[in-house]
Amino acid sequence: MVFGIAKSSSNAVFGALRRNRKFRIALFVLVIVWPLTAWAGAAALITESPLAHADAIVVLGGSTNYQERTREASSLLLQGCSERIVLTNDTLRGSWSTEQQRNPFFYERSRDELTQAGVPREQIDVLMTPVSSTQEEAVLVRQYALDRKMGSILIVTSPYHTRRARWIFSRVFRNSPIQIGVVSAKSGTESPSPLTWWFTARGWRLVPVEYVKMIYYVLKYA
Repeated sequence: MVFGIAKSSSNAVFGALRRNRKFRIALFVLVIVWPLTAWAGAAALITESPLAHADAIVVLGGSTNYQERTREASSLLLQGCSERIVLTNDTLRGSWSTEQQRNPFFYERSRDELTQAGVPREQIDVLMTPVSSTQEEAVLVRQYALDRKMGSILIVTSPYHTRRARWIFSRVFRNSPIQIGVVSAKSGTESPSPLTWWFTARGWRLVPVEYVKMIYYVLKYA
């Protein structure tokens, strides 16, 4: 009887140790491995290929991220990187404007942000043809650039969109004489930092979803 009790106690101790070891491994993964993996996954989405000068800076549509994109574009233009900024029309509207008594389109909000930053209105072009994807934007911008015999285009978009945007524009412009550059808006405001994106709901909507979109685009357009 005593032997049976001892054996049962021993099994319980070993079982507790095994469970504790699994817990420690899980904790290690959570505390050490996951943050590194999350950072690396987010950082891998960000890429840049800046140009010293471009015939036009194209701000890609992105309703919830339009401010960070227009800030970057206005800064580049005012630094002398280009003399023209191009906006696309994703047909989406923003929140209610008391001043205008309506819900302005996001391209209108983007244009207002640019002019408030000091960009002359006459240096802003809006491509009014409706677009609903980065692919459609690339096709539209290509025709715009060819019609004006441009030699270079600088794309400005949000950090986690840069790799997909670069891939799409490079593919669409492949057989054209137009050079394509890509610049990322600064993270930390509308787009969370690669180090901390997983702390926010917005980050989860941006980083993991972007990988899904990349897979979809590669399968559809490659």
